[in-house]
Amino acid sequence: MYKQLIQPYHGKMYQYVRNHFSQVKVFLHSCGAIAPLIPSLIDAGVDILNPVQISARGMNPFVLKKEYGKQIVFWGGGINTQHTLNNGSIDEIKNETCDMIDIFPPGRGYVFNQVHNIQANIIPEKILAVYDTALSYRAQCI
Repeated sequence: MYKQLIQPYHGKMYQYVRNHFSQVKVFLHSCGAIAPLIPSLIDAGVDILNPVQISARGMNPFVLKKEYGKQIVFWGGGINTQHTLNNGSIDEIKNETCDMIDIFPPGRGYVFNQVHNIQANIIPEKILAVYDTALSYRAQCI
């Protein structure tokens, strides 16, 4: 249904952006189990996909990066805010953050960020664990 009813119009809009503002990238926000749509989104002209909801069906980070990592930038996917951040220990949070940083960056690009909004009931130590871990990885790369 996307290919038939929406992609043609997305393609026209995104092509207009490319033709008139070549320095601008097309950033699409789309939550959930969208893996089957990613090839069509790329064909339409999407450059950046956010969020990368790694807990949704078919949104396996390894598969996403292998299949589409040279064609699109993934923005998000740094930590599962629905499960790991809510229920995980500090060590589990650090481990998942490291895993996602190892998976997503090679290829076209990656912007580290959590999967989606951080819920109100998350203790600050858990949030700091995510970003301190990401910053320590960044320091290793510089």
